Amino acid sequence: MKIPGERVLAVAGTVAAFLGLAACGAKVSADKAAGPPAAARDPMSISLTPELEKQVKVASPSFAAVAGSLSVTARVEADRRRTAAINSPVAGRVATLHVFAGDTVKKGQVLGTLYGTGLTDLQLSLLKAQTQQQLAQRAVERANLLLAAGVIGSAEVQRRQAELGESTAEITVLRDQLKVLGMSEDSISKVESGRTVNSLTEIVAEIDGTVLERKVAVGQIVQPSDTIYELADLSTVWVVAEVPEQAAGDMVIGEIAETEIEAFPGQLIAGRLSYISATVNPETRTVQVRIDLPNPRRKFKPQMLATMNLKEGAQQRRVVPLTAVVREDNREYVFVQKDEKSFVLRPVEMGPEFEKVRVLVTGVEPGEKIVTEGAFHLNNERRRLALTSGN
Repeated sequence: MKIPGERVLAVAGTVAAFLGLAACGAKVSADKAAGPPAAARDPMSISLTPELEKQVKVASPSFAAVAGSLSVTARVEADRRRTAAINSPVAGRVATLHVFAGDTVKKGQVLGTLYGTGLTDLQLSLLKAQTQQQLAQRAVERANLLLAAGVIGSAEVQRRQAELGESTAEITVLRDQLKVLGMSEDSISKVESGRTVNSLTEIVAEIDGTVLERKVAVGQIVQPSDTIYELADLSTVWVVAEVPEQAAGDMVIGEIAETEIEAFPGQLIAGRLSYISATVNPETRTVQVRIDLPNPRRKFKPQMLATMNLKEGAQQRRVVPLTAVVREDNREYVFVQKDEKSFVLRPVEMGPEFEKVRVLVTGVEPGEKIVTEGAFHLNNERRRLALTSGN
């Protein structure tokens, strides 16, 4: 039987509508079965598994007395209590120099000579005073004879004795002046006995030590007080440092300090502060400190560079164990507890390390607890889960 075209189209439309409704119903049923979409997982959070729970310990950051450390640049210097500047006693010309920088000398050793006209004048005055003394001595002797013979009175004898005393005192003064100008006792005695003037002055070492520097050359004209040599006893040296004034307030003499000299890397030398300046350098806002360093083998030399390690005063600071700190991407974190079995990795600012703890600066609020042990394992699990959820 032939079905009209209009009826065929109507039937087809009815079937299509029915199939569409069926498909929509199936989709709605599937969506209802799947439920609402799952919330995205926080990659910084982690919940404890029974296995992790055995490895993790939780506690609040504690307070401890923490002594900070301070490292400052330093330098080796000669002990200024054991140095001597050998100066020119008179104006003159340098005749000879016997020692050079680095040489070891003994106290009283002749280091050089110079010609000085000032010495000539004093020596002439000394010889004249000696002549006057001899004349005065003979005058006193004659006066005593005349007094015994009744020719003169006792007043004349006393006058002549006073003249002898004046000439003797003048000799003593002139000898002392020659010694101050560098002449030795032997040299003065030779002038007196030989009745000759010696214009050559000896330059003599005042201490046992090492020649640090020779300041003049042979033939050079020098003036009184010009330095010719610098000497130092280097059996003990100083290590000197400049400490910021903020850190110097609590330092005391006798406090332990360590020094490392750059010429001897890895060798820490223990010492104690022997000096703390009473004033602050107004230009650098620093305080000078030093330690005395024994130097029997003379291996520590002035102007060597060094580092001085000082301990600052102890303060109460919040600290966490080293095992609590996790480092990721050049930043430091700790796991902060959210509830009994879940934690979040939070960035923190940490201070220096001190005896297996780190100073906690910021990042954890008072009363919050953190993972103190097992943070490494907890972070490994967190990273694993983050990678899994990303796939």
